[in-house]
Amino acid sequence: MKKILFVEDEEALQRAMGDMLERAGYTVLKALDGEAGLAMAKKEIPDLILLDLVLPKKNGFEFLEEIKKDASAKNIPVIVLTNLEGSAEVERALSLGATTYLVKANYKLDELLGKIEIILGHHAK
Repeated sequence: MKKILFVEDEEALQRAMGDMLERAGYTVLKALDGEAGLAMAKKEIPDLILLDLVLPKKNGFEFLEEIKKDASAKNIPVIVLTNLEGSAEVERALSLGATTYLVKANYKLDELLGKIEIILGHHAK
């Protein structure tokens, strides 16, 4: 079963997205701040990371910088899921190694699930 780490400080979104991913057959790991997310990513080595950029303790950019320096975790695909729409933020996240950059307001949960399945190559089950 594929593991997805969701680093998101909005608990309602984390719960809704986590429930949907679990129904789709994924194991979901959750962190509410960048520091906890980074520790979990290095320990659990998930198959994919969903990452908000605006996070307490360590923001998404710092998370990306650090995860890409970690030999065991640097190849994990990272989908940035954020409300920051500026092209500077998009470019910065992608240059730091994000796989995909999605603006929360532009995506429904089922569309996001489709993106995840494309990146992971198939359905979880």
